[in-house]
Formats: sequence, C-alpha cells, structure tokens
Amino acid sequence: MAEKALETIRSLVQPLTHNLPAPVTDVGRSLLGPFCYKTLVLDIDPFTSPDCVKLAVSKGLGIGIIGASSIVKVPQLIKLLNSQSAEGISFLSYLLESGSYLISLSYNIRHGFPFSTYGETALILVQNIVIASLVLKYSGKSAGIAAWVAGLAAAGGALFREDIVDVKTLAWLQAGAGVLGASSKLPQIFTIWQEGGTGQLSAFAVINYLLGSLSRIFTTLQEVPDPLILYGFIAGFALNAVLFLQLIWYWNAPASKKTESKKLNRPIAADKDASGNSTSYASKAKSPSTRRRG
Repeated sequence: MAEKALETIRSLVQPLTHNLPAPVTDVGRSLLGPFCYKTLVLDIDPFTSPDCVKLAVSKGLGIGIIGASSIVKVPQLIKLLNSQSAEGISFLSYLLESGSYLISLSYNIRHGFPFSTYGETALILVQNIVIASLVLKYSGKSAGIAAWVAGLAAAGGALFREDIVDVKTLAWLQAGAGVLGASSKLPQIFTIWQEGGTGQLSAFAVINYLLGSLSRIFTTLQEVPDPLILYGFIAGFALNAVLFLQLIWYWNAPASKKTESKKLNRPIAADKDASGNSTSYASKAKSPSTRRRG
C-alpha cells in the first residue's frame, strides 16, 4: 500500500525534481550531499536511507530557525520603541546572552560547522545589541551604550583571531558559553519574579526561543558531533521553559509591582468648584453639608 502510494508520488513529482534550475540543484546538493540529494530528491526513495530523512528534517529545521530568528526580536524592539520603557527587561540578561552568542559564533565559524546549525546566532546577536542599547537608554544610562558596543566589538575582534585566542582556549570559552547562555536567562527570570509581571517582555520572543532551542537540540544531535554545543542548548531549553511558564503565570497580571507602587504614590488630582477654587476629593468628602434639613 505504502509502496503504491510512493510510486504515485514519484510519477507526479519526478518530472519536476529532474528539471530543477541549476542554482536550486546546487543548493540542494550542498545542503544534503550528493547521495542524500539523489535518494530524496531525484529518486524520491526515503525508505532506502532513514539517515538521509533525518538529515533533511534537520536541515529544514535549521533553515526555519534561521528564518524565524531574523525577526524573533522585532516584536520586542517594537514594544520598547512604542512604550519608551525598559520595564521588566534585564540588561544583564542581554549582556550575558550576547557574550555567549559571540563566543558560539566564532567557535562555529572557526570549526567550519554548517551555517544551518548556527546561522541564527549572528542574526539574534545583532538584534540583541540594538535592544540592549535601548534598554540602557530608557533606563537613563545612555552614556553606557558606547562602552557596551565597543566592548562587544573588541571581544569579537579577539575571538576571531587565532593569534590572540587559540583553538584550545576557544574550546574552553565555548564550554563557558553554554553556561553563560543558560545563565543569561536567570536575570530575566528574577526580574519578572521581582516585579510580579512581564512588563515589556515580548511573548513572541519567549515562545520562539523555546521552540528554537528545542529544535537546535535535534539539529545538533544530527549534524554537530560536539557535546559542548549540545549541553548549552539543553540548558537553554530548560530555562526558556521556565520563562515560558512565567509568561503564562503572569499573562493576566494588570501591571508589575513597580508600576502599581507608582500608581499608589501618585497624588490625588484636585477638582475645581464653580468659583474656580481647587477642591480635593478628600476635602469634599469631609466637608459638612450647608443644606438645611427640613
């Protein structure tokens, strides 16, 4: 039954797969390799090699993650710009995460791993730099933006130069990057717990991080035989799950504790009577009535 269905699919699809444009064919071969490209695309015979199917799924997930990562932080960026507030967002979290991504990016590039297994790192890093700079600005620390960007640029310049950071040292840094990336979630988790709300934190970003880290565990198992990278994604997924649970828990929270305290400390507005004199709500409530009782 399955074989008949597959034969039907072959008869319909093979005329297309055998006449794909050269650029598409080249990309397919480079992603899957000659053998898996022939097995899956030309012969359309997935049962011959289950490993090729796993590789194709891994490549598809990797490309999907890279595509989603190009906009994953855009909702967070828009929320910051619209609200002009960094409430509920931890700069330390972005600092640690950016440091982790910078190390991982240099480690993957210098080891020649497939771009589909780490491409989102570069895209998210750029978005992180912009968002962290806005957090500093809206927190009243604009003077720190130049130091933050310059420090990151200097660290990146050193990581990509083998005469400054050799391969052995880079491996140790990558091991630390896994811990750094996971621990970058802790300040954000603590900030949400402390303020009693998610503030300007983007739900879209949190959910995408959770799904992305889960997918990266699969793609790393399939394509990157490096436990240093795998353990980092596993730890990241666990803490992303905590952030997701916080997002659900505080979903209907009206405001953070900080915002509520500001509202409570706000002075009561005064009304004006008919003659133009200011009269507070408290004084109106306590003033005796001058109307004669019958």
